Amino acid sequence: MEKNALVIGASGGIGRALSLELEARGYGVTRFSRSQDGFDITCEDSVATALGRLDTRFDLILVASGILSNGQGPEKTLRSLSAKEMSDVFAVNAIGPALILKHSVKLLHKRKRSVFAALSARVGSIGDNKLGGWYSYRTSKSALNQVLRTASIELARTHKHLVCTAIHPGTVATEFTKNYSKHQTVRPPQAAVHILNVLDNLTPEDSGQFFDWAGKPIPW
Repeated sequence: MEKNALVIGASGGIGRALSLELEARGYGVTRFSRSQDGFDITCEDSVATALGRLDTRFDLILVASGILSNGQGPEKTLRSLSAKEMSDVFAVNAIGPALILKHSVKLLHKRKRSVFAALSARVGSIGDNKLGGWYSYRTSKSALNQVLRTASIELARTHKHLVCTAIHPGTVATEFTKNYSKHQTVRPPQAAVHILNVLDNLTPEDSGQFFDWAGKPIPW
């Protein structure tokens, strides 16, 4: 029986690669993105309307959208902190995925395994933060992690087979990272393989946790 996946942010480098890899694995893939569908994750009406039209039950819902900054670049110091920049980054990286989760719960299986995953980032880990900087991006990803952790507790009561998780894709060579990457990168197709391999191996007991691309837990 064909499995179904919903990919949010499907026009981006990782989102596109994830969609293609899922199709190669036999999934029917539903795609949404701002550039192709006008799907605005920062607008609840947009999210509610688009997801409200769907009646498919998905085995996987994957949020692959996100921004590093809204123009000024990640902050290196508190002096660069801007309320507007921070609110814009939070809107995409934390509030958007929360809205998607809110309006997609009805699309998840209740009686068999399903996965809700969002791409987070290791820099969102408070315990792993040894360099500082990047205030808006770091804190927005920390907030995303908390949304997923909290939702995993609530949803376990009604969706006993659900895996709700945050995943760090590694440093992927995309437009998203090209000006900021100081680490070895992987191409989007390889990153997609890594991400899906991790998700394939998670169980409901792993729900509410934060994993890297190799399946290793990341401290909150």
